[in-house]
Amino acid sequence: MIDVTQRRAADAWFLDRGLPAVLRPGALVRRLWPRSAPVLAGFAVFMANSALVVAVTGKHTIDINGHPTRTEWFVLALLILVLPIAVLVGWLVSRIPTVPGRTVAATVATTVAVAGGVLGGPSPRILVDLIFEAIVIAAILALTACGAGSILGWAVQMTTSNLAAAGSMVTRALPLLLLTILVFFNSPVWLMAATVSRPRLWLALAFLTAIAAVFVVSVSQDRVKPMLDSDEPAHDHSVRLAGTPFETMPDPASARTLSRVERLNVMFVVAASLLSQILIIAAMTSLLFLILGLILLSPELLAAWTRNGSSDGTVLGMTIPVPDSLIQITFFLGALTFMYISARTVSDGDYRTRFFDPLIDDLRLTLTARNRYRAALSAR
Repeated sequence: MIDVTQRRAADAWFLDRGLPAVLRPGALVRRLWPRSAPVLAGFAVFMANSALVVAVTGKHTIDINGHPTRTEWFVLALLILVLPIAVLVGWLVSRIPTVPGRTVAATVATTVAVAGGVLGGPSPRILVDLIFEAIVIAAILALTACGAGSILGWAVQMTTSNLAAAGSMVTRALPLLLLTILVFFNSPVWLMAATVSRPRLWLALAFLTAIAAVFVVSVSQDRVKPMLDSDEPAHDHSVRLAGTPFETMPDPASARTLSRVERLNVMFVVAASLLSQILIIAAMTSLLFLILGLILLSPELLAAWTRNGSSDGTVLGMTIPVPDSLIQITFFLGALTFMYISARTVSDGDYRTRFFDPLIDDLRLTLTARNRYRAALSAR
Protein backbone atom coordinates (compact mmCIF):
# COMPACT_ATOMS: atom_id res chain seq x y z
CA MET A 1 0.00 0.00 0.00
CA ILE A 2 1.09 3.60 -0.58
CA ASP A 3 -0.31 6.65 1.18
CA VAL A 4 -0.79 10.14 -0.24
CA THR A 5 2.36 11.59 1.34
CA GLN A 6 4.53 8.75 0.04
CA ARG A 7 2.93 8.99 -3.39
CA ARG A 8 3.63 12.71 -3.67
CA ALA A 9 7.21 12.20 -2.50
CA ALA A 10 7.62 9.52 -5.17
CA ASP A 11 6.19 11.86 -7.82
CA ALA A 12 8.69 14.57 -6.83
CA TRP A 13 11.52 12.00 -6.94
CA PHE A 14 10.69 11.03 -10.54
CA LEU A 15 10.36 14.68 -11.57
CA ASP A 16 13.78 15.45 -10.10
CA ARG A 17 15.22 12.62 -12.21
CA GLY A 18 13.60 13.72 -15.46
CA LEU A 19 11.01 10.94 -15.83
CA PRO A 20 7.58 12.61 -15.76
CA ALA A 21 6.07 9.88 -17.98
CA VAL A 22 6.12 7.50 -14.99
CA LEU A 23 3.61 9.66 -13.10
CA ARG A 24 -0.10 9.03 -13.07
CA PRO A 25 -2.37 11.18 -15.28
CA GLY A 26 -3.01 14.50 -13.60
CA ALA A 27 0.04 14.40 -11.33
CA LEU A 28 2.01 16.75 -13.58
CA VAL A 29 -0.45 19.60 -13.16
CA ARG A 30 -0.37 19.40 -9.37
CA ARG A 31 1.63 22.20 -7.67
CA LEU A 32 2.36 23.70 -11.07
CA TRP A 33 3.06 27.19 -9.75
CA PRO A 34 5.77 26.31 -7.20
CA ARG A 35 7.36 23.81 -9.60
CA SER A 36 7.76 26.60 -12.17
CA ALA A 37 9.52 28.86 -9.66
CA PRO A 38 13.16 28.26 -10.83
CA VAL A 39 12.44 29.14 -14.46
CA LEU A 40 10.25 32.07 -13.48
CA ALA A 41 13.10 33.37 -11.32
CA GLY A 42 15.52 33.14 -14.23
CA PHE A 43 13.06 34.99 -16.47
CA ALA A 44 12.69 37.69 -13.81
CA VAL A 45 16.47 38.24 -13.89
CA PHE A 46 16.33 38.89 -17.65
CA MET A 47 13.45 41.36 -17.29
CA ALA A 48 15.14 43.16 -14.39
CA ASN A 49 18.31 43.39 -16.49
CA SER A 50 16.28 44.88 -19.36
CA ALA A 51 14.82 47.49 -17.03
CA LEU A 52 18.30 48.35 -15.71
CA VAL A 53 19.68 48.75 -19.24
CA VAL A 54 16.81 51.07 -20.19
CA ALA A 55 17.33 53.07 -16.98
CA VAL A 56 21.05 53.47 -17.71
CA THR A 57 20.88 54.20 -21.45
CA GLY A 58 17.40 55.69 -21.77
CA LYS A 59 16.82 53.50 -24.87
CA HIS A 60 15.04 50.23 -25.49
CA THR A 61 17.63 49.14 -28.06
CA ILE A 62 21.35 48.50 -27.65
CA ASP A 63 23.46 50.12 -30.36
CA ILE A 64 27.17 50.39 -29.52
CA ASN A 65 29.38 51.46 -32.42
CA GLY A 66 33.12 52.04 -32.43
CA HIS A 67 34.77 52.58 -29.07
CA PRO A 68 32.32 52.07 -26.16
CA THR A 69 31.94 54.74 -23.51
CA ARG A 70 32.05 53.95 -19.80
CA THR A 71 28.26 53.59 -19.75
CA GLU A 72 28.33 51.30 -22.78
CA TRP A 73 31.01 49.12 -21.14
CA PHE A 74 28.68 48.80 -18.16
CA VAL A 75 25.85 47.73 -20.48
CA LEU A 76 28.12 45.15 -22.13
CA ALA A 77 28.98 43.76 -18.70
CA LEU A 78 25.26 43.45 -17.93
CA LEU A 79 24.71 41.54 -21.17
CA ILE A 80 27.58 39.14 -20.40
CA LEU A 81 26.56 38.48 -16.80
CA VAL A 82 22.79 38.22 -17.18
CA LEU A 83 22.78 34.57 -18.31
CA PRO A 84 25.05 33.15 -15.56
CA ILE A 85 23.22 35.23 -12.93
CA ALA A 86 19.85 33.95 -14.20
CA VAL A 87 21.11 30.36 -14.02
CA LEU A 88 22.46 30.94 -10.51
CA VAL A 89 19.20 32.49 -9.29
CA GLY A 90 17.18 29.66 -10.82
CA TRP A 91 19.43 27.09 -9.15
CA LEU A 92 19.11 28.81 -5.77
CA VAL A 93 15.32 28.85 -6.07
CA SER A 94 15.34 25.16 -7.00
CA ARG A 95 17.11 24.46 -3.70
CA ILE A 96 14.15 25.80 -1.69
CA PRO A 97 12.86 22.64 0.04
CA THR A 98 9.29 23.63 0.91
CA VAL A 99 6.30 24.11 -1.37
CA PRO A 100 5.19 27.38 0.34
CA GLY A 101 8.71 28.75 -0.09
CA ARG A 102 8.69 27.98 -3.80
CA THR A 103 5.21 29.44 -4.13
CA VAL A 104 6.42 32.70 -2.65
CA ALA A 105 9.49 32.64 -4.89
CA ALA A 106 7.35 32.10 -8.00
CA THR A 107 5.04 34.96 -7.03
CA VAL A 108 7.93 37.33 -6.31
CA ALA A 109 9.65 36.37 -9.56
CA THR A 110 6.50 37.02 -11.60
CA THR A 111 6.03 40.38 -9.88
CA VAL A 112 9.63 41.38 -10.64
CA ALA A 113 9.26 40.25 -14.27
CA VAL A 114 6.07 42.27 -14.78
CA ALA A 115 7.61 45.31 -13.08
CA GLY A 116 10.69 44.99 -15.30
CA GLY A 117 8.50 44.88 -18.40
CA VAL A 118 6.59 47.98 -17.31
CA LEU A 119 9.70 49.97 -16.36
CA GLY A 120 11.90 48.95 -19.27
CA GLY A 121 10.93 46.00 -21.40
CA PRO A 122 12.39 45.14 -24.81
CA SER A 123 9.73 47.26 -26.52
CA PRO A 124 8.96 50.94 -25.87
CA ARG A 125 5.25 50.03 -25.74
CA ILE A 126 4.15 48.68 -22.37
CA LEU A 127 1.23 46.70 -23.82
CA VAL A 128 3.57 44.80 -26.15
CA ASP A 129 5.90 44.00 -23.23
CA LEU A 130 3.00 42.73 -21.09
CA ILE A 131 1.74 40.51 -23.91
CA PHE A 132 5.26 39.16 -24.40
CA GLU A 133 5.59 38.41 -20.69
CA ALA A 134 2.18 36.71 -20.60
CA ILE A 135 3.21 34.47 -23.50
CA VAL A 136 6.53 33.55 -21.85
CA ILE A 137 4.93 32.80 -18.47
CA ALA A 138 2.22 30.72 -20.16
CA ALA A 139 4.91 28.80 -22.07
CA ILE A 140 6.84 28.15 -18.85
CA LEU A 141 3.72 26.80 -17.15
CA ALA A 142 2.85 24.68 -20.19
CA LEU A 143 6.34 23.15 -20.40
CA THR A 144 6.24 22.40 -16.69
CA ALA A 145 2.80 20.82 -16.99
CA CYS A 146 3.84 18.51 -19.83
CA GLY A 147 7.02 17.41 -18.04
CA ALA A 148 9.52 19.04 -20.42
CA GLY A 149 10.77 21.30 -17.63
CA SER A 150 11.54 18.26 -15.49
CA ILE A 151 13.58 16.65 -18.27
CA LEU A 152 15.51 19.81 -19.11
CA GLY A 153 16.16 20.54 -15.44
CA TRP A 154 17.55 17.05 -14.93
CA ALA A 155 19.78 17.38 -18.00
CA VAL A 156 21.16 20.70 -16.69
CA GLN A 157 21.75 19.15 -13.28
CA MET A 158 23.64 16.21 -14.79
CA THR A 159 25.69 18.51 -16.99
CA THR A 160 26.72 20.86 -14.20
CA SER A 161 27.63 17.93 -11.96
CA ASN A 162 30.00 16.68 -14.67
CA LEU A 163 31.57 20.02 -15.61
CA ALA A 164 34.90 19.08 -14.04
CA ALA A 165 35.01 15.85 -16.00
CA ALA A 166 33.88 17.69 -19.13
CA GLY A 167 37.10 19.68 -18.93
CA SER A 168 38.99 16.50 -19.68
CA MET A 169 37.00 16.18 -22.91
CA VAL A 170 38.26 19.61 -23.94
CA THR A 171 41.84 18.40 -23.57
CA ARG A 172 40.94 15.30 -25.58
CA ALA A 173 39.65 17.62 -28.29
CA LEU A 174 43.08 19.23 -28.74
CA PRO A 175 43.60 17.56 -32.16
CA LEU A 176 40.42 19.27 -33.34
CA LEU A 177 41.54 22.55 -31.79
CA LEU A 178 44.73 22.36 -33.85
CA LEU A 179 42.64 21.77 -36.96
CA THR A 180 40.19 24.55 -36.19
CA ILE A 181 43.09 26.94 -35.54
CA LEU A 182 44.08 26.36 -39.17
CA VAL A 183 40.49 27.16 -40.13
CA PHE A 184 40.50 30.21 -37.87
CA PHE A 185 43.58 31.68 -39.60
CA ASN A 186 42.24 31.01 -43.10
CA SER A 187 41.29 34.19 -44.93
CA PRO A 188 38.73 32.56 -47.30
CA VAL A 189 36.84 31.32 -44.24
CA TRP A 190 36.81 34.85 -42.84
CA LEU A 191 35.57 36.16 -46.19
CA MET A 192 32.78 33.58 -46.12
CA ALA A 193 31.88 34.57 -42.56
CA ALA A 194 31.79 38.24 -43.51
CA THR A 195 29.71 37.64 -46.64
CA VAL A 196 27.13 35.02 -45.67
CA SER A 197 23.91 36.31 -44.14
CA ARG A 198 22.94 35.41 -40.59
CA PRO A 199 19.83 33.38 -41.64
CA ARG A 200 21.97 31.27 -44.01
CA LEU A 201 24.52 30.75 -41.25
CA TRP A 202 21.82 29.59 -38.84
CA LEU A 203 20.58 27.12 -41.46
CA ALA A 204 24.10 25.75 -41.90
CA LEU A 205 24.61 25.46 -38.13
CA ALA A 206 21.24 23.73 -37.73
CA PHE A 207 22.18 21.28 -40.51
CA LEU A 208 25.54 20.39 -38.92
CA THR A 209 24.05 20.14 -35.43
CA ALA A 210 21.17 17.95 -36.63
CA ILE A 211 23.60 15.49 -38.25
CA ALA A 212 25.58 15.17 -35.03
CA ALA A 213 22.45 14.92 -32.87
CA VAL A 214 20.93 12.16 -35.03
CA PHE A 215 24.19 10.22 -34.82
CA VAL A 216 24.35 10.48 -31.01
CA VAL A 217 20.68 9.58 -30.56
CA SER A 218 20.85 6.56 -32.88
CA VAL A 219 23.95 5.11 -31.22
CA SER A 220 22.72 5.76 -27.68
CA GLN A 221 19.37 4.17 -28.56
CA ASP A 222 21.13 0.94 -29.50
CA ARG A 223 22.90 0.88 -26.15
CA VAL A 224 19.88 1.81 -24.06
CA LYS A 225 17.44 -0.62 -25.68
CA PRO A 226 18.75 -3.72 -23.79
CA MET A 227 18.17 -1.91 -20.49
CA LEU A 228 14.61 -1.00 -21.48
CA ASP A 229 13.82 -4.61 -22.41
CA SER A 230 15.38 -6.08 -19.27
CA ASP A 231 13.49 -6.79 -16.05
CA GLU A 232 16.64 -7.08 -13.94
CA PRO A 233 16.83 -4.51 -11.12
CA ALA A 234 19.77 -2.19 -10.69
CA HIS A 235 22.85 -3.36 -8.83
CA ASP A 236 22.47 -2.93 -5.05
CA HIS A 237 19.13 -1.30 -5.66
CA SER A 238 17.82 -1.98 -2.15
CA VAL A 239 20.75 -0.13 -0.60
CA ARG A 240 20.65 2.70 -3.10
CA LEU A 241 16.91 3.20 -2.68
CA ALA A 242 17.24 3.46 1.09
CA GLY A 243 15.95 6.81 2.31
CA THR A 244 13.77 7.28 -0.78
CA PRO A 245 9.96 6.94 -0.98
CA PHE A 246 10.49 3.46 -2.50
CA GLU A 247 12.44 2.00 0.43
CA THR A 248 9.46 0.11 1.87
CA MET A 249 7.93 -0.85 -1.49
CA PRO A 250 8.59 -4.49 -2.45
CA ASP A 251 9.99 -5.53 -5.81
CA PRO A 252 7.22 -6.90 -8.06
CA ALA A 253 7.31 -10.49 -9.20
CA SER A 254 7.06 -9.30 -12.79
CA ALA A 255 7.63 -5.74 -13.95
CA ARG A 256 5.06 -3.98 -16.08
CA THR A 257 6.36 -3.30 -19.58
CA LEU A 258 7.37 0.27 -20.28
CA SER A 259 4.85 2.20 -22.31
CA ARG A 260 5.84 3.95 -25.51
CA VAL A 261 5.71 7.32 -23.77
CA GLU A 262 7.99 6.06 -20.99
CA ARG A 263 10.45 4.67 -23.54
CA LEU A 264 10.52 8.00 -25.37
CA ASN A 265 11.01 9.76 -22.03
CA VAL A 266 14.02 7.58 -21.16
CA MET A 267 15.56 8.05 -24.60
CA PHE A 268 15.02 11.80 -24.45
CA VAL A 269 16.68 11.94 -21.03
CA VAL A 270 19.74 10.09 -22.33
CA ALA A 271 19.97 12.19 -25.49
CA ALA A 272 19.42 15.49 -23.67
CA SER A 273 22.09 14.66 -21.10
CA LEU A 274 24.70 13.65 -23.70
CA LEU A 275 23.96 16.51 -26.08
CA SER A 276 23.98 19.11 -23.30
CA GLN A 277 27.44 17.95 -22.22
CA ILE A 278 28.69 18.13 -25.80
CA LEU A 279 27.10 21.56 -26.24
CA ILE A 280 28.93 22.92 -23.20
CA ILE A 281 32.26 21.68 -24.57
CA ALA A 282 31.50 23.26 -27.96
CA ALA A 283 30.53 26.54 -26.26
CA MET A 284 33.78 26.54 -24.27
CA THR A 285 35.74 26.05 -27.50
CA SER A 286 33.82 28.86 -29.21
CA LEU A 287 34.54 31.16 -26.29
CA LEU A 288 38.26 30.43 -26.58
CA PHE A 289 38.24 31.40 -30.26
CA LEU A 290 36.19 34.51 -29.54
CA ILE A 291 38.76 35.65 -26.98
CA LEU A 292 41.60 34.80 -29.36
CA GLY A 293 39.95 36.84 -32.10
CA LEU A 294 39.47 39.85 -29.81
CA ILE A 295 43.17 39.69 -28.93
CA LEU A 296 44.62 39.24 -32.40
CA LEU A 297 42.16 40.91 -34.75
CA SER A 298 43.36 44.43 -35.54
CA PRO A 299 41.47 46.80 -37.88
CA GLU A 300 44.13 46.26 -40.57
CA LEU A 301 43.94 42.47 -40.32
CA LEU A 302 40.14 42.55 -40.32
CA ALA A 303 40.13 44.71 -43.46
CA ALA A 304 42.57 42.36 -45.19
CA TRP A 305 40.71 39.15 -44.34
CA THR A 306 37.16 40.40 -44.90
CA ARG A 307 37.75 42.99 -47.66
CA ASN A 308 36.94 45.95 -45.43
CA GLY A 309 34.22 44.20 -43.48
CA SER A 310 32.37 45.94 -40.68
CA SER A 311 34.05 46.25 -37.29
CA ASP A 312 30.67 46.03 -35.51
CA GLY A 313 28.35 43.09 -35.19
CA THR A 314 24.78 42.26 -34.24
CA VAL A 315 23.56 39.67 -31.74
CA LEU A 316 19.82 39.26 -31.07
CA GLY A 317 19.19 42.63 -32.69
CA MET A 318 21.83 44.41 -30.55
CA THR A 319 24.78 46.19 -32.13
CA ILE A 320 28.02 45.56 -30.25
CA PRO A 321 31.66 46.52 -30.96
CA VAL A 322 32.65 43.00 -32.05
CA PRO A 323 33.16 42.28 -35.76
CA ASP A 324 30.26 40.41 -37.28
CA SER A 325 32.69 38.11 -39.10
CA LEU A 326 34.28 37.11 -35.77
CA ILE A 327 30.86 36.34 -34.30
CA GLN A 328 29.90 34.19 -37.28
CA ILE A 329 33.18 32.28 -37.51
CA THR A 330 32.95 31.60 -33.77
CA PHE A 331 29.51 30.04 -34.28
CA PHE A 332 30.85 28.00 -37.21
CA LEU A 333 33.84 26.65 -35.29
CA GLY A 334 31.54 25.80 -32.39
CA ALA A 335 29.39 23.71 -34.75
CA LEU A 336 32.48 21.88 -36.05
CA THR A 337 33.53 21.16 -32.48
CA PHE A 338 30.04 19.90 -31.67
CA MET A 339 30.21 17.44 -34.57
CA TYR A 340 33.69 16.21 -33.64
CA ILE A 341 32.89 15.71 -29.95
CA SER A 342 29.64 13.94 -30.87
CA ALA A 343 31.58 11.36 -32.90
CA ARG A 344 34.33 11.14 -30.28
CA THR A 345 32.01 10.49 -27.33
CA VAL A 346 30.47 7.50 -29.05
CA SER A 347 33.80 5.82 -29.82
CA ASP A 348 35.81 6.93 -26.78
CA GLY A 349 35.94 4.17 -24.16
CA ASP A 350 37.02 6.50 -21.36
CA TYR A 351 34.05 8.80 -22.02
CA ARG A 352 31.67 5.85 -21.86
CA THR A 353 33.19 4.79 -18.54
CA ARG A 354 33.03 8.26 -16.96
CA PHE A 355 29.80 9.61 -18.44
CA PHE A 356 27.62 7.11 -20.28
CA ASP A 357 27.88 4.08 -17.97
CA PRO A 358 27.00 6.05 -14.78
CA LEU A 359 24.09 7.61 -16.67
CA ILE A 360 22.76 4.20 -17.68
CA ASP A 361 23.26 2.83 -14.17
CA ASP A 362 21.34 5.76 -12.70
CA LEU A 363 18.50 5.24 -15.18
CA ARG A 364 18.39 1.53 -14.35
CA LEU A 365 17.93 2.44 -10.69
CA THR A 366 15.15 4.86 -11.65
CA LEU A 367 13.38 2.16 -13.63
CA THR A 368 13.69 -0.19 -10.65
CA ALA A 369 11.98 2.45 -8.51
CA ARG A 370 9.38 2.82 -11.26
CA ASN A 371 8.59 -0.90 -11.11
CA ARG A 372 8.12 -0.71 -7.33
CA TYR A 373 5.97 2.40 -7.70
CA ARG A 374 3.72 0.88 -10.35
CA ALA A 375 3.25 -2.30 -8.31
CA ALA A 376 2.38 -0.29 -5.18
CA LEU A 377 -0.19 1.76 -7.10
CA SER A 378 -1.75 -1.40 -8.52
CA ALA A 379 -1.99 -2.91 -5.03
CA ARG A 380 -3.61 0.29 -3.77
